[in-house]
Amino acid sequence: MVNKIRKKLKKLSIPRTTVLGIVFLIMACVLVHKLFDLQIIEGEDYVNDFKLRSTKTRTLKSTRGNIYDRNGEVLASNELAYSITLEDNGTYDSDRVKNLTLNGTIYKVLQIFKENGDSVDVTFHIILDENGDYVFDVDEGVTLDRFRADIYGKALVDDMTEKEASSTAEEIMDYLTGEERFSLVLTGEDAYTEKELKEYGLPERFTQEELMDMTKMRYALSTNSFQKYMPVTVATQVSNESIASIMENQDELQGVDVVEDSIRTYDNGLYYSSIVGYTGKASSEELEKLREEDDSYAADSVIGKTGMEQYMETQLQGTDGQETVYVDNLGKVLQIDEDSRVEPKAGNDVYLTIDKDWQENIYHILEQRVAGILLSKIDPGKTFDVNAVSDASQIRIPIYNVYNALVANSVIDIEHFKEEDASETEKNLYAKFQQKQQEIFDKITQELTGDSPKAYKDLDEQMQEYVSYIADTLLTEKLEILLSNSIDRNDETYLAWEQEHSISLQDYLTYAAGQNWIDISKISPEGDYLDSKEVYLSLAEYITEYLKTDTEFGKLLYKYMLQEDTISGTELCTVLYDQGVLPKEGDEMYQSLVSGATSAYDFMISKISSLEITPGQLALDPCSASCVVTDVDTGEVLACVTYPGYDNNRLANHMDQEYFAKLNTDLTSPIFNKATQQRTAPGSTFKLVSAIAGIEEDLIDDYSVINCTGSFDLVQPPINCWQKSGHGGLDLTSAIEQSCNVFFTTIGFMAGENSEGDFSETSSLETLQTYASLMDLDKKTGIEITESEPQVSDEFAVPSYIGQGTHLYTTSQLARYVTTLANEGTSFQLSLLDKTTDSKGKLIKDYTPGIQSEVDLPSKLWDYIHNGMRRVVQTHGEFSNLGMEVSGKTGTAEESPTRPNHGLFIGYAPADDPEVALAIRIPHGYSSGNACLAANDIFKYIFELTDEKNIITGFASSDTSNSSTD
Repeated sequence: MVNKIRKKLKKLSIPRTTVLGIVFLIMACVLVHKLFDLQIIEGEDYVNDFKLRSTKTRTLKSTRGNIYDRNGEVLASNELAYSITLEDNGTYDSDRVKNLTLNGTIYKVLQIFKENGDSVDVTFHIILDENGDYVFDVDEGVTLDRFRADIYGKALVDDMTEKEASSTAEEIMDYLTGEERFSLVLTGEDAYTEKELKEYGLPERFTQEELMDMTKMRYALSTNSFQKYMPVTVATQVSNESIASIMENQDELQGVDVVEDSIRTYDNGLYYSSIVGYTGKASSEELEKLREEDDSYAADSVIGKTGMEQYMETQLQGTDGQETVYVDNLGKVLQIDEDSRVEPKAGNDVYLTIDKDWQENIYHILEQRVAGILLSKIDPGKTFDVNAVSDASQIRIPIYNVYNALVANSVIDIEHFKEEDASETEKNLYAKFQQKQQEIFDKITQELTGDSPKAYKDLDEQMQEYVSYIADTLLTEKLEILLSNSIDRNDETYLAWEQEHSISLQDYLTYAAGQNWIDISKISPEGDYLDSKEVYLSLAEYITEYLKTDTEFGKLLYKYMLQEDTISGTELCTVLYDQGVLPKEGDEMYQSLVSGATSAYDFMISKISSLEITPGQLALDPCSASCVVTDVDTGEVLACVTYPGYDNNRLANHMDQEYFAKLNTDLTSPIFNKATQQRTAPGSTFKLVSAIAGIEEDLIDDYSVINCTGSFDLVQPPINCWQKSGHGGLDLTSAIEQSCNVFFTTIGFMAGENSEGDFSETSSLETLQTYASLMDLDKKTGIEITESEPQVSDEFAVPSYIGQGTHLYTTSQLARYVTTLANEGTSFQLSLLDKTTDSKGKLIKDYTPGIQSEVDLPSKLWDYIHNGMRRVVQTHGEFSNLGMEVSGKTGTAEESPTRPNHGLFIGYAPADDPEVALAIRIPHGYSSGNACLAANDIFKYIFELTDEKNIITGFASSDTSNSSTD
């Protein structure tokens, strides 16, 4: 059978090629069928499956913990907002296509922002200045070094080349926008074609602002270059219009998304911004430090930048959650994997020891008191010669200084005078300014390049101020062209300029150029000058050009225009309305002012009295104050007030750069905490330390009486008592009551005497320092916000016993000192922290201030001190209507003979059973009596001794004091 089959097959004789053809035909049919099945029958399913195969992990933002006062009143919280994020989730054929795609997407987003008034929010240390030049927004230092290293992709600052480490803002922008990085601007053969630009929706040329914003967004994206699906936030607090537009066009905006976010808000932040601080985008340095504790911080993390926001950062910062999502090839989310979701965890809540109401109302009390002092010193004159009075309490403020303050401290913006939308008054002022500017520039040019420049002493007062500004402020401080560290202070030419005033500015600067005291690179980066003459001529040209746009120099010109009556106080007061500083609507004084019915003098007096124009705006003496209130039994800080304050809402989230710049140039330095950072001499408040030293060192005893004749003349120059006729014989308690200088300088002298009666300055200072240390005046208080180091006097031993010498303390340090006196010896580490809880209110930690030391003194000595302090208050009329027994000590500290003295008061209440202690300082407040009046108001408020509306009136205080019986 088998053989028969074999024979039949042999007879068929089919060629091999035919067999192969048949096989290929069968295979082709199978393949076509499979393709038909894949593409036609199941095509849609496979496409959907393909889209679902791409997954990514999405971050779920947590919320920051809230900050409350001791009573649970909100100080800092979060509000829902929306942010725009950007990620690189594309696949590209080449770098050119990648850059075109990303740049096209970003440009479209930028146009949406522009149309709806939104802006890019990316930390980037290059800005456009008023001249359209790229400049850094930070000075040379660690931050700028780190920024450059990040730009060039270096892990360490030291990894940069010399060229990279010294690159200018312009060079960095050229690098980032060029083909090496983001290819925003390409030229020559590499330039984008018209077809490419049209295809990707890009313009032929960017404006400078567009180029800056696009560079910032590309830079932010590049910080996540090794985490492709990690989005970066490029805009916060965006408008509903931008959100809608982006959502509608999301198919065209690959990698762009709208995400729920939160913004930080502060309730009435003006009053406690110095305590709470504010949040902002983390810098590279901050991230590096924070990641040592928690590596989850992202490049766009918002962190506490100052104050308790910064101090409690790791408690307040929440923990982000995450979820897995399925996305299509455009990055659009198609499905969320609910099983993968890890919920975000809110940050912990922080409770502070301060009382919100106390903080706010003490701020108002201080402002009212400072305004009252200021008003009492204003005269309707042009000038006042401070050298003509021997007593600082006699210094007056001419009204022309008040008018000028509106310009000097930028209450009105003189730069707006030249804008198209300037008012007629502003335009008239600017026209007069231009005439004055040309006149002065001609004179300055003569002094800089003329053949017969005048010696400084031969210039008139006005020209002397201009020349001093050029040499000291502009060249030395502002531009650092004149290198102060290189100057030989013993050089004859330098002394002729600085002390003898016998040479001209031209002579001085020409000589400085020859001595290499001039930084040539600031004038010409190439440094291509051949000799000192060329250096000087280039410097002179640079000065004149710079002054044309220098706002601070412009302010000097306005000052003298006022003095010469080229412009008037009325014109400047009118501009207050034109620029919206004061509202025209509903203000009857506006029409009265412009019509001439009300004088500029009466107008300013009225507006200061009503606090519509505040001392903090004018920056005249006085313009600031501080107060720290403590619980004497615990060391908790109940209020820590600095006046003037600032609005931290404008610095948090998307920082208001213009406002921040204004704060940094404000002559009152609002960001500088007057309560914890400003240091002055303590004045007679220090005499209580001297009293302790006198008893403990056996220099005096219970029965000692020292006779005050009105002057202590065992040292030179003699030290006068405030009671010039003398107090006569005084014991310790009476000496504290009368604040007798002779009594306490006698103790200082005795502390330095040896057995033979010879006086040793060193021995006296060592004794003083021992007892200052006993009261912890040589240590910081422990308060959690920034505090300056105290300084115990190390010179002028005998004057140091009455609070002069080189003592320097903050208000917070004086507050701890008086707290220790009040509770008889417990020196606390002051604290602003009460407790922390989780977001549901569960207690995490209860904070209790630590004890720095215990001061062990005989009870009789405590009685002397307390009785003396009570009698101080009893003999001061400023407390006559208080209604309760209070103990305290006044202090007056002189800083400059040409400025009013500082006024200080420390005290506690009630006198018999102390509950709270406080320290008050009014810098340049004329007298300690004015600090007493503020203390009187604060005690009345705290202990509810009168109706609150009688204390917080909203007007400048009508009563002031010239009393300085200390």
